[in-house]
Amino acid sequence: MISLAKIIALAGADAVNPCALAVLVLVLVALLTSERKKSEVLKGGLMFTLAVYIFYFLYGLIIIGIFKGATLISEYIYLYIYKGLAIFSMLLGSLNIKDGIFYKPGGTMTEMPLSLRPKLKRLINRVTSPAGAFFIGIFVTLFLLPCTIGPYIVASGILSVLHLIKIIPWLLVYNIIFVLPMIAITLIIYAGYSTVEKIGGWKEANIKWLHLIAGLILFIIGLLMLVWS
Repeated sequence: MISLAKIIALAGADAVNPCALAVLVLVLVALLTSERKKSEVLKGGLMFTLAVYIFYFLYGLIIIGIFKGATLISEYIYLYIYKGLAIFSMLLGSLNIKDGIFYKPGGTMTEMPLSLRPKLKRLINRVTSPAGAFFIGIFVTLFLLPCTIGPYIVASGILSVLHLIKIIPWLLVYNIIFVLPMIAITLIIYAGYSTVEKIGGWKEANIKWLHLIAGLILFIIGLLMLVWS
């Protein structure tokens, strides 16, 4: 039931989520507008990404712990949990596909709720240093959860059958893939290949495609899980 391809695909679907990319862009804008040196912007982007990586890893352990608690009730319950995860993945995929075709900001389970965005922006605007970017990153992960947690729940449920020592490498790999776009964007801006404004514009112009790609990945994974369970 567990395969590297499945976990990589789920992490990839999570990584292209426009929600996480938009937040990083806001952080980099805040650092740039505070008249920081280019090296400070690089450090800030990487520190923010590090905070997201660490706390998403911890969230994964918590989610897996919940699944493990459920399976302790009965050894047979995991099969039903697995099928439920498959259906959940297909549902989440369908919602993303819908956003890819008929896009509307703040989609349920696919983007950050509109009501949270002004609060998040006020929080991010306080970033004036790499250290600040790290601590803000800790709080920002809570805002990101509504739009990024879906694929992570599916992956965590799949991994929950393993012993903790074997789960850790899988979570490390998942979260490396999840933050790769954040690292790439930070390095691209630092190297001068693009600007924050251009990347933000690219994200907005391609937001439907990002949702569609993530949706297709999630739906196909869910379908395969349901067929092969």
